[in-house]
Amino acid sequence: MASKDDTSGIKEYAGGWITERKATDVPTFLKYAYIVIFLGTISYGVYFMNGEAGESDRAALVSQLNQATGHSDVFMYIVALLAAVVAIAVIRFAFSKVHTDD
Repeated sequence: MASKDDTSGIKEYAGGWITERKATDVPTFLKYAYIVIFLGTISYGVYFMNGEAGESDRAALVSQLNQATGHSDVFMYIVALLAAVVAIAVIRFAFSKVHTDD
């Protein structure tokens, strides 16, 4: 639950462990960190969606595992698409204008 401190404009969440000053923006470094982190995780997931089949040490084992368990590239691309949708929503929120609670 959020409690509002009317005198200083600070909201407290989680019993005071998280505080927010009224009408502050997301820091710029964090906005760009969201982009880098989401691009990195989505590209990693797509690149390694079938395991490390190109690695010389483990390629045979990974190929046997993929044949035994079956894998769906379509499903993995859908998961990557959902991750991209979440990334777009978070980045859009981070870059939006600050709203005040009046």
